[in-house]
Amino acid sequence: MKSILLIGLGRFGRHMAQKFNEMNHDVLAVDINEDRVNEVLPLVTNAQIGDSTNEQFIASLGVRDFDLCVVAIGDNFQSSLETTALLKDYGARFVLARANRDVHAKFLLRNGADDVVYPEKQMAIRSAVRFGSDNVFDYIELTADHSIYETTVPESWLGKSIVQLAVRQKYHISILATKRGEVLEPLPKPEHVFGSDETILIMGANKDIQKFIHF
Repeated sequence: MKSILLIGLGRFGRHMAQKFNEMNHDVLAVDINEDRVNEVLPLVTNAQIGDSTNEQFIASLGVRDFDLCVVAIGDNFQSSLETTALLKDYGARFVLARANRDVHAKFLLRNGADDVVYPEKQMAIRSAVRFGSDNVFDYIELTADHSIYETTVPESWLGKSIVQLAVRQKYHISILATKRGEVLEPLPKPEHVFGSDETILIMGANKDIQKFIHF
């Protein structure tokens, strides 16, 4: 269980609060808007109404005691920037800040953010990959050059095993799991024979995966 300070309770912040709650983390949620704070109360350990650009308010939170500080402010970049800088000034261990544009990310990183997330950009990319291909069901970007895809089993693979197909040598991808419905089989054995009722989770360089899914 982690101790988390979550600042900004718009849609993004509320979704994070809900997920942190499911993960049983200890969360202090903060927003300047009283209605937003009241809405998130059932999902967090504690919540406070306050202005995160106010130095005295940030000092009162004891930010050094949190494992993670999240700046989820999305509607006011100046407030996000000031909040990020103040958190670092008061000893925050790790600050994750929300960015809407590349230029915002650069300023946030220069002013103390340890990492940034792009909710809209990341969802747009994921949706483009997912719905831009008929045989892709999910997609996770690991780095700029490597990803994990959930995709259909090629028709030419049906009834054949991983070792027969020499998957890694021929396609330069790794099969992380096979999936039938909601049942996942991690790290299938080389003798696994592919069926038409399953999908596969593959990992590799994007250029190799693109060649494979359009094979």
